[in-house]
Amino acid sequence: MITATKPATVPLRFSLPIGGAAGTSFKPEHLPAILEAGPQAGFFEVHAENYMGAGGAPHRALEAIRRDHPLSLHGVCMSIGGPQPLDKTHLARFRSLVARYQPALVSEHLAWSTHETSFFNDLLPLPYTEATLACVCDHIDEVQEAIRHPLLLENPSTYITFRQSTMSETDFIRAIVQRTGCGLLLDINNVFVSATNHGYAALDYLADFPLAHVGEIHLAGHAEQTDDDGNLLLIDSHDGPVADAVWKLFEIIIARRGPIPTLIEWDSKIPEWPVLRAEATAAQAILDRCNPAAVTEDRRAA
Repeated sequence: MITATKPATVPLRFSLPIGGAAGTSFKPEHLPAILEAGPQAGFFEVHAENYMGAGGAPHRALEAIRRDHPLSLHGVCMSIGGPQPLDKTHLARFRSLVARYQPALVSEHLAWSTHETSFFNDLLPLPYTEATLACVCDHIDEVQEAIRHPLLLENPSTYITFRQSTMSETDFIRAIVQRTGCGLLLDINNVFVSATNHGYAALDYLADFPLAHVGEIHLAGHAEQTDDDGNLLLIDSHDGPVADAVWKLFEIIIARRGPIPTLIEWDSKIPEWPVLRAEATAAQAILDRCNPAAVTEDRRAA
């Protein structure tokens, strides 16, 4: 049984859910500019592992943001795709964060990052087999039972595939949703990166993706490299603006699915706040064009 001290929750000044809003990754260096601007539309997302200490400056900054804005809590180290049992201490800390900050959205990756006592600073791919599927579903069930909150599972960016795989990635993800009832976080940049690296069409992948279960979208920048054979290799780097091709895929998905909470990820070479905010504003414009309610409100205001 997982036990953890229940911390006091943060006083809130807004109502859930997020709706068709665009948000950004929260970076502490942006805190002064965000607070100076005052409460604003949209939401912020943080990596859970950056806030697993009991207190200190990270929590003071996050509490300041959380009082006026919805929050998305994004885990990166649960190793849901790994074969070994989930780390009970890590899961307890994750659950404590959910209880403390009451995020509107909670997510993790379809990946693994631990082996026995080793911890890897990467989100590693897994073979799509029945055995892996059973393990992933058991882990998701365990997480959802612990946090008492729906979990959104993020599709990976990949650079290799496995000969052992017996199903496609989209079939694997669809089976997870059917077995666990979890939702999905569709990272469109990940789709574009993987499609380019493996030589298939991103639109074909998205046509087979279970869009009805998507509760959040991620958009991010990627880097271009070449492999040992001189072929183009994309890296999910999160270190620049969203690429034009990814924006186009986003527009197609929103036109097909309707507005979904959308996050701009930018995790290295972090720009000044107005630059990151402008990316979210661009995403919001696309969301609003596909949101009849937003159009109605604009007409009333005019």
